[in-house]
Amino acid sequence: MGNSSFGAAFVAGWSGAGSASDESGPAPLVSAIIPCLNEQQTIGICIRKVLGAFARRGITGEVVVGDNGSTDRSVEIAEALGARVVHQPVKGYGAAISAAAGAARGKYLIMADADDSYDWSEIDSFIDALEDGAELVMGNRFAGGIEDGAMPPLHRYLGNPVLSGIARLLHRSQIRDFHCGMRGFTKEAFLKLRARSSGMEFASEMVINAHRAGLDIREVPTRLYPDKRGRPPHLRSFRDGWRHLRLIIAHAPDTIYLVPGLVLLMVGIFGLAALSGGPVYVNGQYFGIHFVALSSMATLIGLCAILLGAMAKIAIAIYQPSDRERIVPWLRRGRPLEWLLSTGAVLTLSGLAVEALLAYQWLFVGGSMERSVHLTFAITTACVAGVVMGLSGFVLKLLLDNLDERHGSRPNLHD
Repeated sequence: MGNSSFGAAFVAGWSGAGSASDESGPAPLVSAIIPCLNEQQTIGICIRKVLGAFARRGITGEVVVGDNGSTDRSVEIAEALGARVVHQPVKGYGAAISAAAGAARGKYLIMADADDSYDWSEIDSFIDALEDGAELVMGNRFAGGIEDGAMPPLHRYLGNPVLSGIARLLHRSQIRDFHCGMRGFTKEAFLKLRARSSGMEFASEMVINAHRAGLDIREVPTRLYPDKRGRPPHLRSFRDGWRHLRLIIAHAPDTIYLVPGLVLLMVGIFGLAALSGGPVYVNGQYFGIHFVALSSMATLIGLCAILLGAMAKIAIAIYQPSDRERIVPWLRRGRPLEWLLSTGAVLTLSGLAVEALLAYQWLFVGGSMERSVHLTFAITTACVAGVVMGLSGFVLKLLLDNLDERHGSRPNLHD
């Protein structure tokens, strides 16, 4: 989904005769955010539990329902109970959450599903953590308990643990349950998150962006109950699992691109340097042309991974700049196009010159070709690397120009 779609999500209009708080009055302390798509069986249960929790704690709160195009009585029931309904034409869980959260007026926002699988009356631990200074409070179903029938075995023992484990590894996170649907956050934190995903992967993006922004993230035990909607859930295991996984990977350029790329590049260059003069023996082990080919592959894959990682970091910074980022500011100062273009040109032209000399030797001088074959591999690798560097420099320049335009370092001529 593009940026324009989420622009619509945040300014989407809403309807409703009344709400749990007066829009024209003082801002409420807590906004309960409920995404909804044909939840007439349970939306009323959830809203009543929220209002009961507000009354029990003696706080001013509101209920904001992000409706995703319900065709049943969900909207009618929500409005009758005093909730404010935000109509979101963009389909998807993330789109509905974004629309409701964007319209919320509370200092603290608490989100959970409309199917009564999370007990809306048990919001005290989220509010307490937010009052204590947390900026994002995640529920942890594995710590709080999962009732029989509340989560399919595939999700409980494979999907959620594996995806959460991968996310913890790639993003150096301590969160044990990345995909719990009940969580709380400050309004200010939500604006910093800039999560853009429209689907279920919005849940992962929130946590990843919170880490990138350096927010104070905590977990509280949360119990999961069987939903009471009486129909199949909107979640599709393999489709949504893949969407979570691809987002988790795409948003981890350091651990997926840069670190492995740097290791491969160093190993590859060392191998080419050691073997370019011909085969060598180390402790009786023969290292010949096959290892030259492997070194060439490692060099090119490593270089491409580093360049793609730099592009990924700039692409992420375009919509979520971070004061904790170090590589992107360095790229903005370092004129990467000129550096990559000049270095790439030197590598390519030098390589072509050496290739020409080798071709002349083979054709007109003669002699053993085995040693020169090793050198040819190394020189060809340098030529390819130089071309890749030069072309990548132009792409980096486009991305950096977009970043500068978006964040005020250069004028936007379209404004």
